Amino acid sequence: MPEELPQDRPLDPRWLERAVASALSEDLGGDPGRDVTTQATIRAAATVTGAVVAREHGVICGLDAIAETLTQVSERFALPRPTLTLLTGDGDLVAEGQAVAELDGAGHAVLIAERTLLNLMSRASGIATHTRRWVDELDGTGARVLDTRKTTPGLRELEKYAVRCGGGTNKRMGLADCAMVKDNHIAAAGSVAGAIAAIAARYPDVPIQVEVERWSQADEALDAGARFLMLDNMPLDAMADLVSRVRSREADAGKVWLEATGGLTLATARDVAATGVDFMSVGGLTHSSPILDLALDLR
Repeated sequence: MPEELPQDRPLDPRWLERAVASALSEDLGGDPGRDVTTQATIRAAATVTGAVVAREHGVICGLDAIAETLTQVSERFALPRPTLTLLTGDGDLVAEGQAVAELDGAGHAVLIAERTLLNLMSRASGIATHTRRWVDELDGTGARVLDTRKTTPGLRELEKYAVRCGGGTNKRMGLADCAMVKDNHIAAAGSVAGAIAAIAARYPDVPIQVEVERWSQADEALDAGARFLMLDNMPLDAMADLVSRVRSREADAGKVWLEATGGLTLATARDVAATGVDFMSVGGLTHSSPILDLALDLR
């Protein structure tokens, strides 16, 4: 079940440390690297005061990246670490022009850190904002929006965290924690039941989810013991019929969790939810969310 994952888990600080280190080396051309513009034009002892500001309305996410980036830059260049004051929290709605954090201290540290912290925060905040739109659209329907594995390589931890901050639900984190039987696996195993049996025999402790496109596959999956079905790219009338058939079997089979997947949009979200599915998985939360425009403004 998706909710069996730790949905309240904070951003992994070890991942963030590695991600910031990699991003800084990429930006600075090595470790410690150099910022030829800042280091040539601004006195090393100069101090600045500024704020990270939202240039548009949205959900803020990734604030921990500010402190981590400032810390690493300060250590790389033996600079005093700037003072950071957070004015918001991850998951908060912010207005256009609103300051989300204030910084004060070494100008070199602030300006060298600027792009790295903004890149991470803008990406995370964009996903959180997009996710919140889905959560708001589904409010009161009983259906919840799930993310997928369609994440940016190397940024899955951040992007899944952003979905949580937006009020969405993480599904599986990767290939290791949940078996998801799709058409290629069914073809390889010879049948839906064959795929389920093979997984259960080799990995008996792993939950199994099965993608189905018609009632015959769903019926076979339920007979084989599956209790989580993904209804893939189904027309609304066919989906509603399949949901009704599955629910009619629950008296004997127990609760079956149903997820709509494939081609979902905000415009049709409530119609899909009305079919009675429990979840809607949306790859676009992570692969197609625009960034939230954030800036670092010096005063």
